[in-house]
This record gives sequence, C-alpha cells and structure tokens, in this order.
Amino acid sequence: MHNLLLADLVADLPPAIRLQRLVSSLRAHFRCGAVALLQQEEDHLRPIAVDGLTQDALGRRFAVHQHPRLAAILARRGVTCFHHDSTLPDPYDGLINGMAGEPLPVHDCMGTSLHVEGKPWGVLTLDALDVGTFDGQAQSELRDAIVLVEAALRTTRLETEIRALRDARGPAPADSVAPDRHEILGNSPPIARLLHEIQVVADSDLPILLLGETGVGKELFAHRVHRLSRRSGKPLVHVNCAALPESLAESELFGHAKGAFSGAVTDRPGRFEAANGGTLFLDEVGELPLLVQAKLLRALQNGEIQRLGDDRPRTVDVRIVAATNRSLSDLVQAGDFRADLYHRLSVYPVPIPPLRERGNDVLLLAGRYLELNRARLGLRSLRLSEDAEEMLRRYSWPGNVRELEHVISRAAIKAVSHGANRNDIVTLETSLLDVSDHNAPVPVPDALAPDDVPAAGLPSLRGTVDACQRQAIRRALQAHDGNWAHAARALDVDPSNLHKLARRLGLKQ
Repeated sequence: MHNLLLADLVADLPPAIRLQRLVSSLRAHFRCGAVALLQQEEDHLRPIAVDGLTQDALGRRFAVHQHPRLAAILARRGVTCFHHDSTLPDPYDGLINGMAGEPLPVHDCMGTSLHVEGKPWGVLTLDALDVGTFDGQAQSELRDAIVLVEAALRTTRLETEIRALRDARGPAPADSVAPDRHEILGNSPPIARLLHEIQVVADSDLPILLLGETGVGKELFAHRVHRLSRRSGKPLVHVNCAALPESLAESELFGHAKGAFSGAVTDRPGRFEAANGGTLFLDEVGELPLLVQAKLLRALQNGEIQRLGDDRPRTVDVRIVAATNRSLSDLVQAGDFRADLYHRLSVYPVPIPPLRERGNDVLLLAGRYLELNRARLGLRSLRLSEDAEEMLRRYSWPGNVRELEHVISRAAIKAVSHGANRNDIVTLETSLLDVSDHNAPVPVPDALAPDDVPAAGLPSLRGTVDACQRQAIRRALQAHDGNWAHAARALDVDPSNLHKLARRLGLKQ
C-alpha cells in the first residue's frame, strides 16, 4: 500500500483522480466495506472521495454536531476506534454498497483526523462489516499511513494552486478559501466544461449572459463568476428584474434624488452604486421595461448613471452578469428588448445545461437534499430506493434543480407523515416522489370535482375541460415554484388571462 501511495505522490494526476485512488487503495489494503475522505467546511464535513458508498454520498454534507462518530474522530489526533457494539449512530447507515437501505449490522469502524500544514483539514473513515477487521495491527497500519494521506492532500492542494496561477492571475484553490455557500455540485462532462469556461472568463471584465431554463441555478453560477473574478472582494448585488414594478425600476437601479417623486424624502443610491467596484447580477433581465433598458445601455457604454430627479451624472465601475430563461433575440424581434442592449449584454453568452442533460449529477444533488431533510426532520437516515434512483435519472425535470429539491423535500415529509419511524432508515420509494412524465399528454383525471359532474352522473364536456385546465395550471405552478408569470409563459397564455382562468376554476381567490 505504501508503495502505491508514494508512487501516486510523484505522478501528475488530476486532484479528483489522486484522491479517488487514495481511498480505493486504502479500502483494498484494509479489506473493508467503505472508505471516505471528508473535508471540514465550518460546521460540516463534505465527502471528497469515497469507495464503497452509494452514488449520492458525494452530494451529502454531514453536520458535525449531528454525527457523534465524526465529531469524536475530528476532536482528536491519531486513530479513533469504535467498538463493534457502539451505540453511537453511524453516519453511513443505509449508504453502504450492497446493503443500501439496511442498517449497518454490528461492525468495525475506525477513523482519523487529518491536518495539512498544521491546520485541521478533515477526517478519514473506514467501515468494515466483519467484526475484528480493525484489530491492533490494522490500527497501527492506519496510524503509519496518516502521514502519506496528509502528504497526498498537501500535494493536491499545491498542484491546484499551481494550476490556478498558471491559468490566470490565480484564483485561490478550493480548499484554501472559505466554504462556498453557493457550491455547484456535479461531475458530468457538461458541468465540468462549464466550470472550466467560467473560470477562464471570470477574470475578465466582460459582461456575461447566463442562459438556461428556470431552476438550473443561474444565481449559483453568477456567484461563482464573482468569486473567481478580481472583484471578489467587492459587493455582488442581486437584482430580480422580474420583481421590479415598472414605476420603480429606474429608481431601484439608478437611485433617486430627494423630491424626485412623491415619497422621495431623502436622496437614495441605487443598485448600481451599491455594486460599485463589484458585480451587478441582473436576473431575468428580459423583463426590464424598455425605458429602463435605454438607461442601462448608457451605464454599460459610458460607465455613468444618473439618479432619478438629479441632473448630475455619476461614474460607476460595475461588471454586469445578466441571466434569462427567455430568448432575448426573440424579444428583440418582437420589439420588447433593445437590440443594442442585447449585443452589449451578450458579449459572452454562457448556456447552462438543464438537469436532464447532466446524467448522474441528479443523484449527487439528491444526496445533498436527502441529508438536509434528514437533519431537518430528525431522521436516523434518509435514502432513495434503487427504483427511485432510476426514476430520478429518467425524469425530464422541467423545473430542473429547484424541482428536484422540492420533490425530495415533499417525499421526506410524506414518508414521516405516513408513519415512518425516525429511528429507522427511511427509504423513499417511487410512490413518494410525486413525479411523472411531463412530456406525455395530460391525462384526464379519473375523479372530477362534484360540481363538474352533471345530475346524470356522467362527466360533462365543460367539466372535463375544466379538470384538465386545473391540472395543467397546477403542474406549471409546481414546475415554476409558484411563480404565476413564469407559469403563464410556460403555458403560452397571457398572465392576466391565466389569473382570470385560475379564479374561475377555483385555484385562487
């Protein structure tokens, strides 16, 4: 084992490959069921490389205070062992390959805290299903291997830093910065290409236009652009253009002077001034009124803004990151978006792939939401059945990552409400996931509301149509997180007509 680890230290390997080979070598040497390498990020541990655990494990985040075994390993130097009949809950209950969904039987468990350059880095854990696997000799061998594991981590860190310095001015390596609250999960080729592209373009001051369907996580990518840019020490200001009333949009973006309008009792800076020196994220930029678009264009061209009611221009230094789920070129053709502004914003367009094109990334993301809901609901363990995993892979995800989060949360709540014991391993079956094929025709409900059934007991044509409309509206609202404007766009109807129809159908007051 030592020779293999030493050989990898002198080889030029991508960080992910190096660490995966590390855990695989340890698992083979100790002949155990699972090995996991977890990095500490504030109050939780993030799996970096695993061998022997289910696919969703890499997407989970283990809060230290909720997992006493991990807390005990983290709290001391050297090897920590747990007796085979330890009553402390195991964080990997239901996550061991070959035993997915089953509680871990009496088993051996050991681990060690890891340090890099004298600072705590995280933990290494080993689990064996056969009692007696981790005897005194095994513990001694793990103790001897700690220095090689820490050397592999330090080598990975240094290589990451060197690559960053070579690429540009050098954003800091991922493990040397504060934990990213806006972490992007994914190992699929489309996401890998996208992250590389963003790293390259982030260092420039070019405007970036993020393109993608509702729910793909455009805000997360905007945060990543800002964090990797030379403006990372300055503010990132988020503006939801779709939520700006037309009468207030100009004031919100550019500010106003005292007396500019009724209620303007003081001078007020706008979002541009708040973002000065940093990044302004214009989400749903296609919803901006045409009048405001003209002033936005001036700000982009000249770096000048003018508060509403103020004759004095102000200079600002702002990098624009815009996002939209609509085709701005189509809006230009329809006369709803300025062509000159479109060309300014789309200097560097960045398409974000929908979840259905990201392969097994759906399981990584599911793992994160499973762990969040496990902790939120106080469950021993929360996992997906094999059929449920396959359903997640096949499903088209019209609402993308946001829909996945809601599906997992609803399923977890349903499982508890249906009587799941919080001390058992809770497995989410397909029946709890509440997803279906959105590409199929909308079926006519078997059961109609009482007022849709005429006296003869047979469904009327009007009742059948109303039932189908209700179902279509509910699905659109579900896919778009309750946003009526987005639902109307998806249904290809005017928003005001959708509200009227919903009121007639009893879906809103």
